[in-house]
This record gives sequence, structure tokens and C-alpha cells, in this order.
Amino acid sequence: MPGGLDEAAVGQARTTASLPITISGVTKSYGAFRALDDVSLEVASGEFLTLLGPSGSGKTTLLMVLAGFVRPDCGSLLFGEREIVLMPPHKRDVGMVFQNYALFPHMTVAGNVAYPLKLRRLARGEIEERVRRALDLVQLGALGERRIDQLSGGQKQRVALARAIVFEPRILLMDEPLSALDKKLREQMQIELRHLHERLGMTTVYVTHDQREALTMSDRVAVIDRGRFIQIDRPRRLYERPRSRFVADFVGESSFLPVEVAGGEARLNGRTLRTAEPPGPERRQFLVVRPEKLDLVADQDGAGLNLLEGRVKEHVYQGESFLLYVTLGNDVEIAMRQPTRREVLERVPEAGEIIRLAIHPEDTILVPEEAA
Repeated sequence: MPGGLDEAAVGQARTTASLPITISGVTKSYGAFRALDDVSLEVASGEFLTLLGPSGSGKTTLLMVLAGFVRPDCGSLLFGEREIVLMPPHKRDVGMVFQNYALFPHMTVAGNVAYPLKLRRLARGEIEERVRRALDLVQLGALGERRIDQLSGGQKQRVALARAIVFEPRILLMDEPLSALDKKLREQMQIELRHLHERLGMTTVYVTHDQREALTMSDRVAVIDRGRFIQIDRPRRLYERPRSRFVADFVGESSFLPVEVAGGEARLNGRTLRTAEPPGPERRQFLVVRPEKLDLVADQDGAGLNLLEGRVKEHVYQGESFLLYVTLGNDVEIAMRQPTRREVLERVPEAGEIIRLAIHPEDTILVPEEAA
């Protein structure tokens, strides 16, 4: 994005302290369907937390509970030390950015941003000053009089963001606000939103089903499925140390090889695996195979590494990298990703070739078999 965020405007806008959020035992059912199943979570003051999960997992329902648009069947919600579970949305003092932006087409850009301030009956001069600061903050200062239908998708997203922060809320909620943007613009806006959060310091809860987006933007990620949290962790820990097959499969690309655990050792095809952490107590577990964690090794190499042998099925060129699809001896197919550096391209195996792949012990992660 040209110019980035306006530093001076950020400095002026950062006037309100953020609040922590405490979610305790929240449940919400729709008939026999339990959208939220006794969920509990603490979000630190000023934290950027992302709710990540597939469609129907409960992430948007939880965000709507926080916003006040959905009332839970039971449970407690604290903003700071104040219980807000029965409080109507307009009294919760939260900023909200919706997936479709929810902008008023009959208003100008400035009119949209001013709307929350008019509801709060601020003086005209203060409204104009706050709108100016908010638009400067998102680099739309020159577009205040433009109509909404004259804006690009990225500009509409910025207007929605300016409207959400113009009244200086202590908590910001965002429901997949980048999903309508093209890939390049979405990635640019991820960085800009992250920078904005760092500078304003609002406690932020962000909803997405895009795992890369969650890893890019968050202080922590809460993976949710079927109304329950599966793992809550920092992005790198979530990716490098998934605690379940669901998380390993949903966050990143993975193949899974069954291993047997006995006597504190994990064995794959009769070979003991060197692992980053001791195997869990479950007898049947799975080795998580990430494509980018695999390396090609010559016959005489691989000491201290975990080795796999297989036949190349095909390789696919993808620009910055290529994928090798390899069939192992038990007819399980895995993928290996390599960057397209010149020295790598000079030795890309051909289809039908037998190769040896290595996984470093630090990248050798086991997850338990999950009940259906």
C-alpha cells in the first residue's frame, strides 16, 4: 500500500486504554445443534487474538456473542471487570468490522465514519476532527466526500475500519474483513492491520478460516471446531507443535503416517523415530509430515535423521517452489516442497526414481489418533 499508515494520526488516535476479555463457560445451542460448547478463554489487554476454524466451527457465533448480537444460553463475559453478557450491543463500546463492511451506500465516506459519533451525540466540531484523524490514519484523508460506490474493495475495507475505531473503542472485533479482497491486496492489508493494532493497542478479536492469515497477524490463535477450542497457542508454536491431527491438518499442509508407540519409543516401518518431544501415552499415533520439512539425501547421508524411502510419482513446478509427490513402500503418498533455487533445480528427481527423504528430529512431530 502506498504510504502506509499515518504515524502522526496514530499518535493522536491512541488515547484509550484497552480492556482484557474473559469468556467463561459460554454455551449456545440452536435446537439440537450446539454452536458453542462450554468455551472459556482469556484475551489479554491489547492482545490480537484470532479465532480460526472451518465453516460451522463456532468462531463467528462467538464473535457475535462478544458483540452482543447473539445471547448465549449460559456463561459469563467480562470486559475488564464488568459483566456484559446481558448488555445490549450499543452499550458495549466495541468497534466492529463486518465481512461485507456494512457501509451505508447513501452516505459519503466521511458520513459513514461519522455515524457512530453522531449516535453518541458528540459536538459537530469534535466529530469533524475525529473523522479527519480516522481517515488520515487509514490513508483516506482525501476521499472524505467520495461516494461508497466509487471506492475499490481495499478502500471500502479501510472505511469500515475507520468507522470501527473513530469512537476510540477499547475492544475491536473483526469478522473476516479481508475475505472479499484479491490475494495480493489481502496480504498487504494483513500487514497493515497488524501494524495498526501494534500502534493503537486495542484488544482485538479477529475471525478467519484462512490459516496463513491467522499465522501472519496474531499474537495467539485459538483453533475452534464443533464449538470447542482444540488448541490455543502462539502462531509458531501452533504450526510447529500441533497437539492434534485436526490442528496439524487444518493449519498448513500435512500428510500423516501411522506409527506404533511402545516402551516410550515410536516406530515407523520397524525403525525407531527420533522425535522433538517424547511420544504421548497413546499406542497408535501419527507422524506429521510437512512438505517443506523434508530434504532429499544421498544414500550415504542422513546420519541422525529420520529417513523415508519412496518412488517419485510426479513433480509440479509452482514458481517459487516445486512439489514432489512421492509414493512410499506402503502405498501412502506424501508431498515434498523445495524452493526453486538453481542448485536445487539441477537435481530434481524424475518420475519413477527411487529417492531417500529425511526429517530432522526437531521436525518429527507425533499426534494422537483422534476418536471419530
